[in-house]
Amino acid sequence: MADAKANLERLGLTLPEVVPPVAAYRPAVRSGDYVYVSGQLPIVGGELAGTGKVGAEVDPERAFELARICALNGIAALGSVAELDGVARIAKVTGFVASAPGFTGQPQVINGASELLGEVFAEAGEHARSAVGVAELPLGAPVEVELVAELAPTAKVHLV
Repeated sequence: MADAKANLERLGLTLPEVVPPVAAYRPAVRSGDYVYVSGQLPIVGGELAGTGKVGAEVDPERAFELARICALNGIAALGSVAELDGVARIAKVTGFVASAPGFTGQPQVINGASELLGEVFAEAGEHARSAVGVAELPLGAPVEVELVAELAPTAKVHLV
């Protein structure tokens, strides 16, 4: 297991407050040894950090950075139900990219999330992944990221 808290500090990152749901769901739910993190938008300080289609209003480099924000929000949601240092593996990441017609760089955009998870969780951050282009995302967001984490049997769990 990685020392996620120390890695966040080394990276100069502070976990944000868990983003409140925009509909009827929980940001993260534990089931057995897994935590399922709902799709996270690039929300910073309660505000969406960007809107529009990637490949039109949003350039891929900016979308990459927005995917990192989504992943950081996902880590915060994960940390709300379990100790981050108890994560045995980030098992799966699904990234959604609101794409302009003809834009096919979804994998490179979602690398923003994948790379951050690797930086925070080290080898335990290596995961299976899907990167999907979609017509629209909630609130007009360019990117959304969800993840599934496996907890070590000894992981401390927060009751919510």
